[in-house]
Amino acid sequence: MAMPSATVLFPPYSKFASARLFPKRLDFSTCKSRKRKGLSESRTGTLRKLLAARSTEDRQQNPGENVKGGKQNSRPLREELGWDFSWLPAFPHVLTASMANFLFGYHIGVMNGPIEAIAKELGFNGNPFLEGLVVSIFIVGAFIGCISSSSLNEKLGCRRTLQIDAIPLIIGALLSAQAHSLDEILWGRFLVGLGIGVNTVLVPIYISEVSPTRYRGSFGSLCQIGTCLGIIASLSLALPSESDPHWWRSLLFIASGPGLLLMLGMHFAAESPRWLCKVGRLIDAERVVRNLWGETNVESSMKEILSVTENISNPKATWLDLLVEPHKKVAFIGGSLFILQQLSGINGVLYFSSLTFSDVGITSGSLASLYVGITNFAGALMALFLMDKQGRKKLLVGSYLGMAFSMFVIALAIISPMDEDLSHNVSVVGTLMYIFSFAIGAGPVTGLVIPELSSAQMRSKIMGFSFSIHWIFNFLVGLYFLELVEKFGVAPVYGAFGAVSICSAIFAAYFIVETKGRSLEEIEMSVTSSMPSSDQR
Repeated sequence: MAMPSATVLFPPYSKFASARLFPKRLDFSTCKSRKRKGLSESRTGTLRKLLAARSTEDRQQNPGENVKGGKQNSRPLREELGWDFSWLPAFPHVLTASMANFLFGYHIGVMNGPIEAIAKELGFNGNPFLEGLVVSIFIVGAFIGCISSSSLNEKLGCRRTLQIDAIPLIIGALLSAQAHSLDEILWGRFLVGLGIGVNTVLVPIYISEVSPTRYRGSFGSLCQIGTCLGIIASLSLALPSESDPHWWRSLLFIASGPGLLLMLGMHFAAESPRWLCKVGRLIDAERVVRNLWGETNVESSMKEILSVTENISNPKATWLDLLVEPHKKVAFIGGSLFILQQLSGINGVLYFSSLTFSDVGITSGSLASLYVGITNFAGALMALFLMDKQGRKKLLVGSYLGMAFSMFVIALAIISPMDEDLSHNVSVVGTLMYIFSFAIGAGPVTGLVIPELSSAQMRSKIMGFSFSIHWIFNFLVGLYFLELVEKFGVAPVYGAFGAVSICSAIFAAYFIVETKGRSLEEIEMSVTSSMPSSDQR
């Protein structure tokens, strides 16, 4: 998103745009059976020695107790082997919520190829304004959705709001699929945008509030991964549209399926324990903490959450509270990150990538965008593994530096007197480098770090404000990109994108507080006191 991360939309007029998890507790008999299945002799011996040592230790500590029929050792074997599955209870809930980002990505890519077929069938072919309106009405709906998401979340909670929000996503997809007039397709796209606008705000909040502290970054990366998979799915399914002019109806109809899955899945998902504490449902909050984070974390986690929620001076916060510190500073960081993200050129690169690929013989716009989507997905996977190891700040700074380098490489390839084929190949490599660099940091980190820095009182409003800025600049960059290219040329525009990327890296290095390994409550107290804590849970 940039998503939810916050992830970008294609320009309004663009037709190109863009081995087991649960090992059983072992004893000597299971070791033998696993050995027969292929477990190596060395590992079997290691396990056997470890079990024997544990048995001996237990007998020494409990000499009068029969180990076979008595008390079981309280230390799980997986802890001594270094296996950690503390992420597993929360994972299904996070995965279900990230289905909303899959829909986001799907609706980004679904209009990439078929827009001309839609225009021809509905009678506005050759009218670039109306073609652009069909795509950009999505952004209008998303803007309204992200502004209204805060009040819905405060009253209903993330889980129920995401469940209800699936309704306009389903209705909008079905209305678009059966559209026989311009008005119907516009209303369908608007409803879809409305739903996506709510989702892009609430999914990062939900994931940050239900995830265990040590895995919050990796789980937050699922927003970007879901978006990438949605883009890849829509672009892959759109390939037949080049030969079948009516295939677009099937593409839009398919989009209703994930919306229905999201609605049903969120019915069984857990509510945010932070929201439950805010509304006074402490018993429910304690139960969710126990189920998602483990029995040993219940007391300390509830104490931390209550230390923040009980000190909220004004439970009914207003948008004017964004002008008060420390909310003012976090809102400034959130809005600035999205402005810099959009001005670094991701929309323009996605638009122009189809033309770049056509220069090296890839003439299919959908196929070129598919290559870009796969590169984006690869970068998002890398972010998944690095987010909780390297930290948000380091990934964000490195990402923007990589984007700047890629932009300068492409600009030099265009203006340098090198061989034309070599110049085109360098441009393709630079484009893929840029997309990969974006997906590692600027895409996933932006949507993750804003709810982490926000207070429990103002989290949804700060996210709504930040994403509204995102949609405004998303639209403006898409609107003026081609005009700037025609006036100044590709190389100067890409050079400007590189310069903005360097400024973005400097901004991130100066303003972003590292949140890796710190609970949301610890971060909030740190930001409020203006004394960043180095302690990590």
